[in-house]
Amino acid sequence: MFRSWSAALAPEVEVRPVQLPGRGDRLRDPLVDDLTTVLDDVLSSVDTDVPYALFGHSLGAILAFEAAGRLRDAGLPGPRCLFVSGHRAPHLPLREAVIHHLPDDQFIERLRELNGTPPVVLESPAFLRVLLPVLRADFTISETYRYRDRPALDCPVVALGGKEDPDVDGTELAEWRRHTRGPCRRTMFPGGHFFLSSERDAVLAVVAAELGSVTSPQRSSP
Repeated sequence: MFRSWSAALAPEVEVRPVQLPGRGDRLRDPLVDDLTTVLDDVLSSVDTDVPYALFGHSLGAILAFEAAGRLRDAGLPGPRCLFVSGHRAPHLPLREAVIHHLPDDQFIERLRELNGTPPVVLESPAFLRVLLPVLRADFTISETYRYRDRPALDCPVVALGGKEDPDVDGTELAEWRRHTRGPCRRTMFPGGHFFLSSERDAVLAVVAAELGSVTSPQRSSP
């Protein structure tokens, strides 16, 4: 999905999707369900020798945020912008009951109730055989994540959300402002948790505008 963004952004913007173990071309790689190991994987894809931004959706928002913090703590150049999509601010507590440890049938039923997984996945035994371990690993990382207080980032934060997303509301998105010394901008789109696909062009317009504002010497950040 993210690789297709290249054609919609400026030629000088290189999109580098991060593919985690157990997905896509790395389907045969062992799944990882702890944050530290996943972050090592994410950081191996970041080239701090060139200006860069980080974008993460859902659990990816936490991975992008934690990656930015780890890079800052290591004294490396931080992102020009941090895009966080479809996830509440990291210091806010979980609103839902923990489910990553449940048996498969109960886990699937809770996924259905949360309305955060496409029905076509939950209704297909073939899809479930492949994706259920991935979803469980993601939920394990997400539900065991504990925010560690630290200085705010220096880069702008852009928080994106779906107006009908049951997992995060506009107030929870706005709380990302606590985590930056720079501007924090929030944009809400029609749709639920998967607004990133249904509102792709509108999302990319925001991304393009933000990248322009933080990279062009002719423009100042609003």
